[in-house]
This record gives sequence, C-alpha cells and structure tokens, in this order.
Amino acid sequence: MAHAAPASGGTREPPSTRRTRATNRMARPIHTPDVFDERFHRIARFAIPVALGLVYGYWAAANRRGGGPITGWNLLFGFLTALAFIVLCIAVATLAPLLKRELHSGVKSAFAGASIGFLYSQSGDSVLRCGVLGLVVAAAIFVVFFYRYYTREDAEGNRIR
Repeated sequence: MAHAAPASGGTREPPSTRRTRATNRMARPIHTPDVFDERFHRIARFAIPVALGLVYGYWAAANRRGGGPITGWNLLFGFLTALAFIVLCIAVATLAPLLKRELHSGVKSAFAGASIGFLYSQSGDSVLRCGVLGLVVAAAIFVVFFYRYYTREDAEGNRIR
C-alpha cells in the first residue's frame, strides 16, 4: 500500500492521536495547520500595519478637518499620522512578544488606548474626555490580551497551546 510522503508547512495528526486528544489533553500539544508559507507571513508582517496606518491616517485627518475642505496641511497631517502609526505598530508587533505576558499585554493595550485617544482628540473634544476613553479602551484590551496569554503560556512564556 502506498503512503503519501510527509509535507512541510502543516501539522496533521494521525487518526490515532485524534482519539486520544479528547481523553487525555496533555498527550501532545495541538497546533493549527499553517496554511500560508513563510513568504506570505513575511509580507503580511509589514503589509497589515501599512494598511492599518493608511486607514488610521485618513481617519485622523478626516476628524481634524471636521467636514471642511481638504487642504495640503490636512493631507500632510494624515500622512505623518499614518507614518507614525505604522512605525509604532511594527515596533509593538516586533518587541512586545519578547516581553513577559503582563508587559506584553500592557504594551499592546497601551498602544491601542493611545491610538484611540489620539483619534478621538482630533475631533475637538476635551483632553480629559479623550484620555478617559483611551484608558477605558486600554483597560478592556489589557484584560482580553492578558487572559489570552495567561491561558496559552506557562510562567516562563512558553506556548502550551
């Protein structure tokens, strides 16, 4: 009987281990298959922050002009905001996974809270209101990320799922 040769890129479990997974959770770590190749992940690492940054810059510029005419200064503000967001997003995505789970969650949630607070401040509301909104968003995201990392890592930061 012919068998298929093992292929790289995905992890498939043989049927015998699938049955033991339900009865014994610690039998073997379960990994999701990697559908995309390394080249796609390398491109997406920079393409996603660039796309998010362009949307963020446009949104900040639109909030700042408040429905008025589009000017050259408004375009410059939008592109500089997008550039700052892209650089910070790539830095957070690169450096945050190197930290412990508490700091990892804190860095990502601080970035999200500050981003939302800045975006809201461009609409002309008070600084106190923008800061409170940023803190609320950061706290909510911190809880979600901390729970995610706490349930998927051991105390040293090694993934268990």
